[in-house]
Amino acid sequence: MRILVVEDARSLAEVVAEGLRDQGMAVDLAYDGLAAAAKLDVNAYDVVVLDRDLPGIHGDTLCRMITEREDRAMVLMLTAAGSPGDRVSGLTLGADDYLAKPFHFPELILRIRSLARRRPAARPRTLHAAGIELDPVHRTALRDGTRLELSVKEFAVLEALLRASPGFLSAEDLLEQVWDENADPFTNTVAVTVGRLRRKLGGPQIITTTPGVGYRIAAPAA
Repeated sequence: MRILVVEDARSLAEVVAEGLRDQGMAVDLAYDGLAAAAKLDVNAYDVVVLDRDLPGIHGDTLCRMITEREDRAMVLMLTAAGSPGDRVSGLTLGADDYLAKPFHFPELILRIRSLARRRPAARPRTLHAAGIELDPVHRTALRDGTRLELSVKEFAVLEALLRASPGFLSAEDLLEQVWDENADPFTNTVAVTVGRLRRKLGGPQIITTTPGVGYRIAAPAA
């Protein structure tokens, strides 16, 4: 799941981003409306966490811009303007949810996950392939009925591969979906994480690698 946090209070933006990354989400940050618009033109996001009172481009204008896109992200307005009238006006602009500051962080996480499930392009909640059953909401993964104990990044890589299955994801695809825009494209972190994930999945191996193409989930050979 890839999230864009748009918040001009840098300390708050960084705290929110760190908390969401701890939940296995890939998070990009924008500190003003212009930077957010530029990132939205380049990257596909599942959810945008959007402050209203932004420099550059006001959050209300940015919300309209997002909702007019064909393959749009879901919008969660996260703002100090929390009166009933503020909530009504924000939802009227096209926001999909509205949360006033100060907020309870577990509630923010639940709302983001709920929005991601509601996104029109979202896949079914539970993912199945090659004997794997993964529930992104409850953060559980099973292989042939046995629970897997995975790190946050291992879980996110497995989720990305299951969503793409039976197609391939390159290392660059995984960097974009599981890490964020700050990931070093020359790092070997994808190969290292996939290696750890393979060991935890055990045999027979179901993550295959095709040089020059990428990784995919495939049913083990009979």
